[in-house]
Amino acid sequence: MVKEYNRLKATEYAQKWALSANPEYYHFGGIGGDCTNFISQCLLAGGGVMNYDKINGWFYNSVNSRSPSWTSVAYLQKFLLNNKEIGPFASLYNINNLQIGDLIQLRQNPTHFNHTLIITRITGNQIYVCAHSNDALNKPLSSYQYFQAQGIHIEGIRK
Repeated sequence: MVKEYNRLKATEYAQKWALSANPEYYHFGGIGGDCTNFISQCLLAGGGVMNYDKINGWFYNSVNSRSPSWTSVAYLQKFLLNNKEIGPFASLYNINNLQIGDLIQLRQNPTHFNHTLIITRITGNQIYVCAHSNDALNKPLSSYQYFQAQGIHIEGIRK
């Protein structure tokens, strides 16, 4: 069964916690960055259902009991684009066709995507995002420096 992704709840969560850490989750800022952990929390707030598959899943129980996709830019992308089971699923989209609650991943170095953002507002042609690692609340995407950006459109949630 597929249910709708609640974009409003995801963005409300993002705006609430953009500049601080939800104490229910470990903050990975000092050990590689917290951006994808934060985005996973936003997806969960938008109605996400955790997928406890140990190899291909998306889940968080504690700092020592979590899937790689919960905290890794590359593994979250792989999970969302390939997930056919329980949990959120997505497709790559042109950045100009995204909606609030969708994700943007940035390649800020020459070799790989290394940062994940959530869209919280779109005004005209300007996209605003929230993020962790370099905490941002409704920051214009145009203010980021990057080699490449990819859009990830959340299609829905499988239960």
